[in-house]
Amino acid sequence: MTRTRSTSIRARLAAALTTAAFVLSLASPAAASPETLKRSLGNIAFAPFDMVLSPVVSGRTIYNNLRDIDDTLGVRVVYVVPGFAWNTGVQAMSSIVREITGLIELVPGIGLFFVRADLDPLYAPIERGNALIDVQTPAMHFKIGVDYTTVPF
Repeated sequence: MTRTRSTSIRARLAAALTTAAFVLSLASPAAASPETLKRSLGNIAFAPFDMVLSPVVSGRTIYNNLRDIDDTLGVRVVYVVPGFAWNTGVQAMSSIVREITGLIELVPGIGLFFVRADLDPLYAPIERGNALIDVQTPAMHFKIGVDYTTVPF
């Protein structure tokens, strides 16, 4: 009985290995698409810089908004301090969301590296928003100091 059982286990193991080899051979490395993985690694690497630069981005955003609106001088003066505090908090918390998004996209990015498919960005403001540093290279998209509050939709 043990001989039959060990033969059955070996046959199942051989069938499982053959099936796994067949499934893995379907993925063609020539059609690999690293975009999701690049986006994930970029989000993980650059989110801490966004956190550090959140007061700079907030100040720049407030300056641009105050310059472009037609409010009274009183509103422009009173808005600065609470607006800066609120905007800095939003920028800082959004950088945390960017970090989490990068971590969430990491495993699918590794899996999709071997097939011709990509995920849509989970957190679109990074892709569409303005940034202090925005340089596209073949290896990675360097987007640092993203302005999360004025994203063009």
